[in-house]
Amino acid sequence: MTVLTAVPPAALAEPVLIVPAAEAHLPGMRAIFNSIVAASTAVYTDCVESAEQRAAWFAQRRALGYPVLVALGETETDVLGFASFTDFRPCWPGFRHTVEHSVHLRPDSRGRGLGTRLVGALLEQAALMGKHVMVASIDAENAPSLRLHERLGFREVGRMPQVGCKFGRWLDLVLMQKQISDAMPGV
Repeated sequence: MTVLTAVPPAALAEPVLIVPAAEAHLPGMRAIFNSIVAASTAVYTDCVESAEQRAAWFAQRRALGYPVLVALGETETDVLGFASFTDFRPCWPGFRHTVEHSVHLRPDSRGRGLGTRLVGALLEQAALMGKHVMVASIDAENAPSLRLHERLGFREVGRMPQVGCKFGRWLDLVLMQKQISDAMPGV
């Protein structure tokens, strides 16, 4: 197992590893995602995800060569959170240097610095891949996520009122972005 980063023990009650995800992590990732679907507006869907859907999502990221990272707790399958990115507006080649990410944490793992570590590791991976900008799409009521991204240097670049609907109400979406590099692409 390749360790990308370890959260210092002073920050958490127990050591936490950030590693590339494997198939063994899919059930934990799916459980986190489905709990978010059921209880929050962090994702704009009411549909829980099947094991097959999570496996297809994982395979698609791998096929693109994009990272899927997990924060692990006490065991190698104790998934505390996960993060990944993919192409932003993939049908348009002019956006090929921009990626959009997501980060999701188990409720009992929030507020402990794991989101910061996961997104930080994604930023490192995106830089190594020559990406120029990373985008975050965040529900306007998700203050912890907005603060996390702001601390990491993301800036709000747009607010889209009432573009989502969940739990019988309209939702506003905040777009944030961080420039990863100044270099112009060779292609």
